[in-house]
Amino acid sequence: MLVRPLSIALLAAVVLAAAGCNREQKLAEQEAARAVAAEDAAKQAERAFDAALAEGNYQLARAQGDVLLAQYPATEAAARVEPQLADVAAKAEAMREERRLAGLWLYQGQAAGKGEQRTALIQAKDPIEIGGTRTPVKLVFRDHPSWGRSSYLVMEAGDFDCHGSCKVGVSVDGAAPKRMAAYRPDTDEAIAMFINDDRALWKLAQDAKTLEIEFPVNAGGTRKALFEVAALDPARMPW
Repeated sequence: MLVRPLSIALLAAVVLAAAGCNREQKLAEQEAARAVAAEDAAKQAERAFDAALAEGNYQLARAQGDVLLAQYPATEAAARVEPQLADVAAKAEAMREERRLAGLWLYQGQAAGKGEQRTALIQAKDPIEIGGTRTPVKLVFRDHPSWGRSSYLVMEAGDFDCHGSCKVGVSVDGAAPKRMAAYRPDTDEAIAMFINDDRALWKLAQDAKTLEIEFPVNAGGTRKALFEVAALDPARMPW
């Protein structure tokens, strides 16, 4: 009388155990499939990372690497890419800074007389304060077919206190300033002050990361304008 119930109970236990094993096996198989899919996706991301690296596009490579590590951190591809990311990030930042500095310069050419006037212009990092007004300062190198070569500062407001002649201080990369002769032309066409030795200033700009020019203003005292000149391209303005 007890054999049948015991057999049924035993059979039920076996079935439940088998079901549990099957469920665990199925979960393991699903986990393995997800791991394989993650590795495949990570390998694709790694190929995109390597391609960007081969092209020298460090900003794109950095982005590809960051996505790979964020989405597939436990993959073999992530383990291969992660040690490279610090160097790639540094190169990406250097590339970004190089582009920023290059974008500070404006090169122009226009017909003038029987030839072409060419200019290279850069604006100071920060505006200066004159009489309660903040005004930008520009440094211009110009090559004119009739007037020749010149270098000068331009402001939009205020004025330079340099009629006749004066001295300005030119500092390269934070070093002690070099005194250079300058003058404010007698004209109302622009608020400009010319620096006499344009060749010397041009050479300083080619070799420097920054030029800081201190000049007198009619509001009293002097002001300083800092120019980030590191990306000057002499080929765009041959002197």
